[in-house]
Amino acid sequence: METYNRTSDDFILIGLFSPSRIGLFLFMFIVLIFLMALFGNLSMILLIFLDTHLHTPMYFLLSQLSFIDLNYISTIVPKMASNFLFGNKSISFIGCGIQSFFFLTLAVAEALLLTSMAYDRYVAICFPLHYPIRISKRVCVLMITGSWIMGAINSCAHTTYAFHIPYCRSRAINHFFCDVPAMLTLACIDTWVYEYTVFVSTTLFLVLPFIVIACSYGRVLFAVYHMNSAEGKKKAYSTCSTHLTVVTFYYAPFVYTYLHPRSFRSPTEDKALAVFYTILTPMLNPLIYSLRNKEVMEALRRVTQRLCSVKM
Repeated sequence: METYNRTSDDFILIGLFSPSRIGLFLFMFIVLIFLMALFGNLSMILLIFLDTHLHTPMYFLLSQLSFIDLNYISTIVPKMASNFLFGNKSISFIGCGIQSFFFLTLAVAEALLLTSMAYDRYVAICFPLHYPIRISKRVCVLMITGSWIMGAINSCAHTTYAFHIPYCRSRAINHFFCDVPAMLTLACIDTWVYEYTVFVSTTLFLVLPFIVIACSYGRVLFAVYHMNSAEGKKKAYSTCSTHLTVVTFYYAPFVYTYLHPRSFRSPTEDKALAVFYTILTPMLNPLIYSLRNKEVMEALRRVTQRLCSVKM
C-alpha cells in the first residue's frame, strides 16, 4: 500500500479499488449502481407523490426511505468517483467532517425509519381497526422528524469528537469515505473510551431497533398464520418478506462492522461490508419495494397510462 505523509490538514482516502483494468471495471459498475439508485429512488418518490392510491402512511414512510437513500448514496459515491477519475485522493478537513456528519445522520435516520415502517405494518396487521388512530399523518410526521433529529444528535456527538482529537503524521484513511472508526486508527491518543461509546451508540440505534423489528414481525407472522383469508395471508407475507429483506441487507453488515472489535477486522473487510449499506442497499430498496409490491406496480401502470393519455 502506498504511504502518504501529512503535508497539510487534508486527509487522504485510499479508496475502494486501485487504478487498474479491474479497478476501472469495478468503478464503472459502482457508477452504474449509483445511477440506478438515483433513478429508482427518484421514481419511487415521484410515483408516491403522483398516485393518490399511495397516499397512505406506509407509502409516506417509504417515500422518506427513498429520500434518505437518495442522499445517502450521494454523500459517498460522487467523491469516491471524483477521486478515482482525477487521481486526487485528498479531502479537506472540513469536507471530511461534512461527509462524516451526513453519513452518520442518514445512517441512523434510516435505521429508525425502518423501525417505524415495521411498527406501521405491525399495527396494520395486528390492530387494523386501530390503524387510523395509531398511525395518523401526525404520528408519521413525528416518527420521521424524530428519526432525523436522533440521527443528527448522534452524528454531532461522533463527528465533534473525531475532529477534535490529535492525528499523527499520516493522514491516509484506509477507506473510500470518511468513516469515523477508520479515522481513529490514525489518532495519536488511546481511543478506547470513544470505542465504547461507538458500541453503546450501535446498540441503541442499530441493535435495539433490529430487536424491535424482529419482535414486531414475529407478532405479525403469528397473526397472519391465524388469518382465515388466503388473499390476506398472501398480501401480508409479501409485505413482511419485502421489509425483512431490506432490513437484513441494511442492518447485518452495519452491526457486524461496528460491534466487531477493531483488532478482529481488516480494512479490506470493512470496505467490502460498507459497500452493502452505503451503495448496494440504496439501489436495492426501490427495486425490492417495486418488483415485490403489487400496489406499486399497479400505481406505476396508472401513472404511465395517465402520462401517455396526456401526450396523446
